Amino acid sequence: MRINFQNFIVAIVMAIFMLVGAAFAQTPVVGTVGVPVEQISVLAKGWSIKKDIMSKDVFNDANEKVGVIEDIIVTPDKSMSYAIVSTGGFLGMAKHDVVIPVNQFKVVAKRVMLPGATKEAVKAMPEFKYAD
Repeated sequence: MRINFQNFIVAIVMAIFMLVGAAFAQTPVVGTVGVPVEQISVLAKGWSIKKDIMSKDVFNDANEKVGVIEDIIVTPDKSMSYAIVSTGGFLGMAKHDVVIPVNQFKVVAKRVMLPGATKEAVKAMPEFKYAD
């Protein structure tokens, strides 16, 4: 079997380019923490837990305060996030924490809204307790 030297060199050069390209593709881009550049602008339009959600009052459609967001919980499989909303109580006394999926909230004019909620309905929900 006779091997053409030029074809052999071309094949080696192509293999090197493929290996170098794969190495560059696996190298994270500094400043993006593994997120593609195109996705950053989309993420910037999302909710910031710290700025937009934590410790914010929650209002219903009638602009009545129904609680305060105390915490955000992400399930172990990372499929869903939940807000811990506290209602009632003063200075932590007799407060009632409940769990509400974050997809039920809306942020309107920097206010966290829970459409259809009432303070009584939130108080009637099962109480949330952290696992030990």
